[in-house]
Amino acid sequence: MLDGLRQFIADVVSPNPHGDRAFDDTGYRLAATALLIHVISIDGEPSAIEKRKLHSLLENYFALDPGAADRLIASATLVEGEAVDLYHFTSVIMRSVDEEGRLRIVEMMWELVYADGQVNEFEDNVVWRAADLLGVSSRDRIDLKHRVAAKQGAAASGN
Repeated sequence: MLDGLRQFIADVVSPNPHGDRAFDDTGYRLAATALLIHVISIDGEPSAIEKRKLHSLLENYFALDPGAADRLIASATLVEGEAVDLYHFTSVIMRSVDEEGRLRIVEMMWELVYADGQVNEFEDNVVWRAADLLGVSSRDRIDLKHRVAAKQGAAASGN
């Protein structure tokens, strides 16, 4: 169990471009995806709608084809299951992604939280903790939450 996490950290610190793990070349995509998986898994088994939304977000944000998104999700699911805290992921993202990118990752977390129409305190708390570790201000985090909630409300009402 810990071997996979050790390998992930080793790959992030010293990536091997010729390795057999397609998503260790930069590390941040794997870390961001693991963080997103953590969000949809925090309240139990992810729903089908959450899984579809995750797939869509990854395809759009990282410009992946469906097969590459599947492989990224599979790799990220493994490392997310072995992680002991969010810092493993957020530290990689902090080293690799600018403020705009980190804001987009927090926005994607909110999109996943709102995907099933139900926000619970665990989901809200994990986004708060991750945003804090990503250096996203409380104001920006809350603004993103309200923006996504408004889009979700508009989508639900057919607007």
